[in-house]
Amino acid sequence: MVTSLLTDVPVDIDRDSARRAAAQELSDPKYRDARPSFLQEAVQWLGEQVEKLLNGVSSVVPGGAFGLLLLVVLLIGLGVVIRLRTGKVARASRADRVVFGGKRQSADDYRRSATEAAAAGRYGDAVRDRFRAVVRALEERALLDVRSGRTADEAAAEAGVLLPNVADELRQGARLFDDVHYGGREGTEAAYRALTELDERCRRERPVAVAGS
Repeated sequence: MVTSLLTDVPVDIDRDSARRAAAQELSDPKYRDARPSFLQEAVQWLGEQVEKLLNGVSSVVPGGAFGLLLLVVLLIGLGVVIRLRTGKVARASRADRVVFGGKRQSADDYRRSATEAAAAGRYGDAVRDRFRAVVRALEERALLDVRSGRTADEAAAEAGVLLPNVADELRQGARLFDDVHYGGREGTEAAYRALTELDERCRRERPVAVAGS
């Protein structure tokens, strides 16, 4: 104890004597046992550095530490979205969403299949084949080139340039096709009738001249 130390040391103590007495006292095993381990000290130091970093950054981010955390989450989410839209996942997704999965039929064949499916109440098949009839008819008129791997959105966008009066309807038709064929939604009579009207309008529309063509 410090009390015993004081009784053993002369009252009129010089600097060297005090240093030796303190060293002797601190060499007691109970002081060594009370010191934190190296790991504890390292953890404590790291915690202090992280706290300083957060305090420094959060001071310039609205909302403090919570705002910083929210910002990090948003940045991660943005990275994921960009990856999905531009990476292999997006390319694979686009490759799977083609209009024609196999051998093409004529536009009239697709119309006939759509009519039969609608009469039987199979509106999912009717929607699919009626949109295919729209795209195939545009190919037969040379408004679209015959190209494998074209998606419904791509077909609508390309045809909409030449047929601007039905560009919006083409985009809506492509969405109906994707929703039923790839999105797992039930086809409806209303969707089938909308695509039938789109098919008829496209057949009546005359293409416009495109600059540079």
